[in-house]
Amino acid sequence: MKLFDNPAEEKLVWHLREEGLGATAKVPNMPENHEGWEDASVPPEKLGAYLRDFKKLMDKYGYVGPLYGHFGQGCVHTRLTFDLDTAEGIRQWREFLEQASDLVVSYGGSLSGEHGDGQARGELLARMYSPEMISAFREFKAIWDPDWKMNPGKVIDPYRVDENLREGVDYNLRQVSTHFHFPDDHHSFASATDRCVGAGVCRRHGGEGTMCPSYMVTREEKHSTRGRARLLNEMIRGEVVKGGWRDESVREALDLCLSCKGCKHDCPVQVDMATYKAEFLSHYYKLRLRPRYAYTSGLIYWWARAAAHMPATANFFTQTPGLSGITKFIGGYSQKRHIPPFAPQTFKQWFSRRPVRNQGKPQVILWADTFNNHFTPSVARAAVDVLEHAGYQVLVPSQNLCCGRPLYDYGMLDAAKGLLGQILSSLREPIRNGIPVVGLEPSCMTVFRDELTNLLYGNEDAKRLRGQSFMLSEFLHDRAGNYTPPALRRKALVHGHCHQKSELNFEAEVDLLKKAGIDCTVPDSGCCGMAGSFGYEADHYQVGLDCGERVLLPAVRALGDNEMVITDGFSCREMIRQETDRQAVHFAQVLKMAIDEGPAGPPELHPETRYTRIERTAPVPVGMVAGALLGVAAAFWAVQRTRGSR
Repeated sequence: MKLFDNPAEEKLVWHLREEGLGATAKVPNMPENHEGWEDASVPPEKLGAYLRDFKKLMDKYGYVGPLYGHFGQGCVHTRLTFDLDTAEGIRQWREFLEQASDLVVSYGGSLSGEHGDGQARGELLARMYSPEMISAFREFKAIWDPDWKMNPGKVIDPYRVDENLREGVDYNLRQVSTHFHFPDDHHSFASATDRCVGAGVCRRHGGEGTMCPSYMVTREEKHSTRGRARLLNEMIRGEVVKGGWRDESVREALDLCLSCKGCKHDCPVQVDMATYKAEFLSHYYKLRLRPRYAYTSGLIYWWARAAAHMPATANFFTQTPGLSGITKFIGGYSQKRHIPPFAPQTFKQWFSRRPVRNQGKPQVILWADTFNNHFTPSVARAAVDVLEHAGYQVLVPSQNLCCGRPLYDYGMLDAAKGLLGQILSSLREPIRNGIPVVGLEPSCMTVFRDELTNLLYGNEDAKRLRGQSFMLSEFLHDRAGNYTPPALRRKALVHGHCHQKSELNFEAEVDLLKKAGIDCTVPDSGCCGMAGSFGYEADHYQVGLDCGERVLLPAVRALGDNEMVITDGFSCREMIRQETDRQAVHFAQVLKMAIDEGPAGPPELHPETRYTRIERTAPVPVGMVAGALLGVAAAFWAVQRTRGSR
């Protein structure tokens, strides 16, 4: 035996117990199992003998499944490999239930140690109670329910246990054509929607984990992962939700999903609502116009490329009072949000003018994502210095490439597949040569680790890229030999981006920061609420803000003057910048700070941002302003003239 007397270890043990239902429900490469005999209880002193006899009964019918539960109270939960798809399988299941009931009764136990009886065990109660007791139950119910309208067919005069099976010989989920391949669910979206087992872990009102941020704010079942999964499954079944891909109730339930991927990590059966939402929206909006913000944010890669040729003009419309309000209205953004300014020089423009360094040393590709390329190039520049300091030659693709992350949030999956195809074509040689791809934005790296092989299933280059894509911290921690980070003696609050906690190795980053000498506080902050562009959108602004105010934003405001805020997500840093008096820094900037200025770090040059240098926006020349205003006037005049000619 091992005694767990450490609070952190105790917490993990109890967490494992609480996750028992879900963790045993959908085990990869194992037969499908089901509830159906999951709640028997015997006196604790008889538990050992009962379990030995129960195991013999399982072996007799060829059922397998884990046992978990409150063994100290003699209560045993399990999920077994019942065959509920064939008539013979259902017959054997009935027979097993009858014999298992008799076994429990022989040990003086109960069919329902913790849960109710209801329809699942109502027919079996006559094996546990005498005819006189059953008659007394019936008389008591008749007093309060003479018309037999309260839960008829449950417990008293019950339905047969196999009478109203959700599955059964007639169970046949409608298969639909999809963009994603769902390899973990028999390549079937219908099977994916059947993954939820209803454990309700997504209905947490706080505490640990990210799932489910919108439910934590609204407390509405339809905004929980479970509620959304059941609606999607009902949509596939078509019995209650009849609108198919165009059903408005399903769209409404998915509307507040932040695509944070918290459910894929926190849900015991890894329900992946972000992927289900993307798939649904791709069909819902087929041949339909999407909301304005879908085109503003979903197509940000193309908008940013255009803005790179005239950043001052772009900033004139997004940063000038009055005009910025019009721009936000056109884009579908909340007037309470600030559109981030474009940098005067993109990271790729800066890198292209830079001489080659560390030639002949191991090579890495630094992925210049849209946000760190066009909005915060100082993050990418810091990453170059960090990688070169670690002894690598940094390569940056000169081609215009994008993983398409914003497209998934709006179901623009054809465009996303096109961008992924461009990446595999442009980087085919370095990918096949095994050159690592190092990223800075967690949501972009999760595309390579998740959506890439799901959309382009079977593509060998996609598999290779998935296996050699890393966040900067992951690469330094796991692939850079015995990398020792430069020392920096600071205190910091470290916020994990949702995707980083779900699909990537956030712990590697925290470990490196601690090795650098940083005193890290890692709050259980869940989702920041900005979630890409979710928190910008007028329809979602308040829900996003409420998510941030749940833990993260109050924690940031409570920091001392000499403490940093570290987070890798561009949207996370924007939420902090726009809702507090702090400006968060990226992991790469922290290491760059230590390299340049030593363990003591930089002097407090900017008290309002706590050791963080603000990105400077491109200046707006007077001539540029005048030209822009003349352009707007000319466009307005042309529109009016066209209307007049009509």
